[in-house]
Amino acid sequence: MYGDPATIGRILDELGDTWAVVGLSANQERAAYGVAQVLQRYGKRIVPVHPKAETVHGEQGYASLEEIPFPVDVVDVFVNSELAGPVADQAAAVGAKAVWFQLGVVDEDAYARTREAGLEMVMDRCPAIEINARR
Repeated sequence: MYGDPATIGRILDELGDTWAVVGLSANQERAAYGVAQVLQRYGKRIVPVHPKAETVHGEQGYASLEEIPFPVDVVDVFVNSELAGPVADQAAAVGAKAVWFQLGVVDEDAYARTREAGLEMVMDRCPAIEINARR
């Protein structure tokens, strides 16, 4: 349900190529850094979202989703489960088409709210793993 193959396919192939990666910083030791690199390799534009607003992989960072001055298609969430729900709500508020909670990030209430708001959603999956498996 949370990782429906059809939903994964729509998000990766049809919903757009601008991915806001929440929790992405210049720390190369963090999983978000490598996942963002994989997304770029497959033609996705990544937008780092982190309180430090660092430039990562050549892309300007922003402190919050609300600060991004252009539309984003997918919000990829690399924060712990307790903080993920508000990020999903922000994604809906800024007009994203989909939310992707990374491996280990689970919030069933946020999943329900996000789907009710009309967004696609995947939870407890990694887009880097999924995109590599599809290519």
